[in-house]
Amino acid sequence: MNQSLVFKSFIVVAILLGAKSCTCPSSEKEEKEFLKTLQIHLDAVSNKEYNTLEKTLSPSGKMELILPQSKITYTSKEFLDMHKEWFQDTTWTFETKILNSKVDGNLGIATVEILYKEPDRNGKPYFNRMAVGYVLEKEDGKWYVIKDQACSLEKSTD
Repeated sequence: MNQSLVFKSFIVVAILLGAKSCTCPSSEKEEKEFLKTLQIHLDAVSNKEYNTLEKTLSPSGKMELILPQSKITYTSKEFLDMHKEWFQDTTWTFETKILNSKVDGNLGIATVEILYKEPDRNGKPYFNRMAVGYVLEKEDGKWYVIKDQACSLEKSTD
């Protein structure tokens, strides 16, 4: 599936979630807890903290990961396996900024701008500025990341 189609599918999901009616709007407390979990997740990736990252994922094992030019994965195990390998490289950095979010009942979405950098890729510095859509679901009173969908906005190379 091409990157444009993947991004469009995320937008459709976001619109549908936004359009869903809710009989009891989320409280400020719920939104704070949602954002706290998302920030813990983002910091775990930035700091290459595997055990912390694992705690932000659903105990049910569902975790959809969509990356450009990669196979879609659907489980926490696949997500964690990929990160375990990726975290072995300690040279890259990952800066995040939450751009917006919406919580409605037991689901929440957020768009995050991420700047991924490597000091040396094929003899040159590399960067990839991305927009990443996250979906979190509340299970048993706790928020968990269940979807991560990224698209590149600007890269130093293709």
